[in-house]
Amino acid sequence: MWREVLDLYDVLDDAAASGASVAGWLREHGVDDVGVTTVKGDKGSTDFVRAVIPGSRGRTAGGEAPTLGVVGRLGGLGARPERIGFVSDGDGALVALAVAGKLGSMLRRGDQLPGDVIVATHVCPDAPTRPHDPVPFMDSPVDVGAMNEHEVEAAMDAVLSVDTTKGNRIVNHHGFAISPTVKEGWILRVSEDLLELASQVTGRLPAVLPLTMQDITPYGNDVYHVNSILQPCTATSAPVVGVAITTETAVPGCGTGATDLASVESAARFCIETAKTYGAGTASLYDEADFERLTTRYGSMQHLQH
Repeated sequence: MWREVLDLYDVLDDAAASGASVAGWLREHGVDDVGVTTVKGDKGSTDFVRAVIPGSRGRTAGGEAPTLGVVGRLGGLGARPERIGFVSDGDGALVALAVAGKLGSMLRRGDQLPGDVIVATHVCPDAPTRPHDPVPFMDSPVDVGAMNEHEVEAAMDAVLSVDTTKGNRIVNHHGFAISPTVKEGWILRVSEDLLELASQVTGRLPAVLPLTMQDITPYGNDVYHVNSILQPCTATSAPVVGVAITTETAVPGCGTGATDLASVESAARFCIETAKTYGAGTASLYDEADFERLTTRYGSMQHLQH
């Protein structure tokens, strides 16, 4: 996926980056179903980009293959004028959009996945920053509620949420890590299928992002969150797995020159492989029977989504 990652990085590392420029790039790569919605907030505006890559047996074709959502989470691609250039926080959008571009190119060449894939993220080259411990975070022109509204859909049967997760000291790994599956307020076991795919893609042992209960509760409740990677789980009953771009040291989300394209490319390949196997029904994000036993014995945890 180097071609898609390198070309898209050039599109996004631009003070004039916009949803329109990204949509144009996606259409050049065979993605016909692309939409852009501009949303204004108290701290500026951003362009939400949504792309659908149809599957051979997906719902867009009248089939029953499950739909995977790939959500690129971030505050912004840049923090201009405070910081010049593409910031570390932009990696989530870079991965998600590269996935859409690659799937479009595959479709054009005759390699169509079984299930539909919906990719959603937002494009903002001049987002604000905010204090955070141990390193500063990127802020966003719009709140997490608006992000969930435009990026998380009922049509998504499962969600991969991709986000830069470098501003911490709990996962000291250079590359990407996957989180335990989160569903309806429950932090479930890490998917064995996704662990296998992570090893297949990297040729190394998989890394896992540890989660706490705080991390899966909604932003704005005045408790600590590692970052916004699991915020999509507050807006859906579908299983959500975080795909975290990680580093060995704590790197600020607003830091420039910090995007490691090798980490981005491997995370994007992981998302592609997950889309292939999930749509084909050969990979699962969680054990349905185990989840049923948990909820039957201990009850619902959906109150943590609100």
